[in-house]
Amino acid sequence: MSARRTRSGGRSARQAARSNISIQSLPYIKRKVPVYSIAPEETLALIEHNADRVLAEIGIEFRDDSEALDIWRKAGASVEGERVKFEPGMLREIIQSNAPSNFMQHARNPAKSVHIAKDTAVFAPAYGPPFIRNLDEGRRYATIEDFRNFVKLTYMSPALHHSGGTVCEPVDLPVNKRHLDMIYSHLKYSDKPFMGSVTSGERAQDTVDMAKIVFGDEFVDQNTCILSLINVNSPMTFDDTMLAALKVYAKHGQGTVISPFILSGAMSPVTVVGTCTQILAEATAGMAFAQLVRPGAPVIFGTFSSSISMQSGAPTFGTPEPSLVLFICAELARRLNVPFRSGGGLCASKISDAQAAYESANTLQAAMLAGVNFMLHTAGWLEGGLVMGYEKFILDADQAGVLQTFLNGIDISENGQALSALFEVGPGNHFLGCAHTQENFETAFYRSSTADNNSFEQWEADGSLSSIERANAIWKQMLVNYVPPEIDQSIDAALNEFITMRKESFPDAFV
Repeated sequence: MSARRTRSGGRSARQAARSNISIQSLPYIKRKVPVYSIAPEETLALIEHNADRVLAEIGIEFRDDSEALDIWRKAGASVEGERVKFEPGMLREIIQSNAPSNFMQHARNPAKSVHIAKDTAVFAPAYGPPFIRNLDEGRRYATIEDFRNFVKLTYMSPALHHSGGTVCEPVDLPVNKRHLDMIYSHLKYSDKPFMGSVTSGERAQDTVDMAKIVFGDEFVDQNTCILSLINVNSPMTFDDTMLAALKVYAKHGQGTVISPFILSGAMSPVTVVGTCTQILAEATAGMAFAQLVRPGAPVIFGTFSSSISMQSGAPTFGTPEPSLVLFICAELARRLNVPFRSGGGLCASKISDAQAAYESANTLQAAMLAGVNFMLHTAGWLEGGLVMGYEKFILDADQAGVLQTFLNGIDISENGQALSALFEVGPGNHFLGCAHTQENFETAFYRSSTADNNSFEQWEADGSLSSIERANAIWKQMLVNYVPPEIDQSIDAALNEFITMRKESFPDAFV
């Protein structure tokens, strides 16, 4: 987004500037700011020791998947029914001997491929909401048109480097076929990297097959073109659905984000160290399993950690304890030498209000400082993840730009030192008209696309708009201005032919 205000021309000129939203794209972030570590060595070692005890004495369940259990038996784990136990250090050894420390996820447009590594950061939109909310309609079920809209908005948002996955759940399409339309939307309406379907092994295979149409069979086999979210069914359980998808993606060498899904107090202990212990045990089990399916399969240590209200049981966001978990797990991922996923604009608020802003900012800032490499849920999240908000998306995407600017670090070039300005201006004068200021006028400071920094009188003359109202106008104008990225017509035709063939091969199902 690049809505810009001018300093002259009156109200009509300012409105025109806000509407002049061009398509830009910022590269993934090469972090130039150090991470903030909060846990001493003794604490990290204690958590690793306790996780080893959990893995050896309690174990992890791999449910309804005999193949997964056979894989673990052959690897030397102890299998008792569906419970798998591991000797201390076993999973760490598998991961550190096989999992890549970094990888490139290739985009349809090579210029938008992203490097996921310990010193980079990649931002993706929210994932999974069955509802949407906007200022005009309020809250309603999401449709495939909403899904396409959010893919387009993400494509047009400079500081969102990744198209994401299930940006909202299109409930107007059959459950067993909607993944085809969602993957097609990512490939058709954007040229940024995307995430695959994980709701069954068959749907994961459809994703791989569609990627092969776009990238070619051999390229997909030898490179990461898909990243997919594998949620652990916490506590300490992998279900057959997630295992089936994980096996498909790992077999084809595609990336997976192994993410324990934690609401502390309900799905993990109420304490920070206890939660981190469980997360480490669950995540290492999934990452090691991917390596047994195919050594070298890219993995990301993922966390989704929140807390609950001990009075109502409702999830809470933006509170201190999950931020502490985030910081610690980021350190644990670096000790394993794998990339880390967490963070996002998380909130429990139902609308884009002050609660949404504060809670989202707390999580976004913590993720930035902790060193998150892949940030899912960066933009759009409302109501604990049940709702994808149009206005919230715009406000969050603007904040992603703030984070990117901060992580780009300090400019110590000759221009950054600005000695020419200091010598030109001297004591007692101002810098507004000096040559250095004029040369840097357009890029000197981050310019928000949603904030109003004018005087009260000017704000009032412009219509006394709230940030939500401004965001409402921005997303609408972005969709008006949207121009799809080019795609080879033969590839597009092949994708549509594949989708038609797959849809005709089985009946619709809505549950």
